[in-house]
Amino acid sequence: MPPSVKRSEKPRRAGGCLPWTLAIAVLFGVFVVWKFPSFKAQAELGSAYAARIGCSCRYVQGRSLDSCQTDFEPGMEMVSLSEDPATKTVTGSVPLLASRSARYAGASGCLLAPEN
Repeated sequence: MPPSVKRSEKPRRAGGCLPWTLAIAVLFGVFVVWKFPSFKAQAELGSAYAARIGCSCRYVQGRSLDSCQTDFEPGMEMVSLSEDPATKTVTGSVPLLASRSARYAGASGCLLAPEN
């Protein structure tokens, strides 16, 4: 390159996006640790509710498990149901947070299994 032609260079900012990304990640981590007990408690309550309602719907009313999920309250989209027909048990679970089961007990209806 001839000495008379100078390359135009933009001044570089020190650090770029890395400090902001790290700060946001740390703040998000603090938020998750702070709110985790609340998330876990809500997941346990939601899975227990889903197991009880799902068991009653399935074994007392005789409906399909898929139709039982329409009985859930708004905001319970994360809760899923599964069943064990051999023991007449329905399990409600929130992935990675909670899982509870309810068993059909004849005339007594559906009973939640004790927490482990």
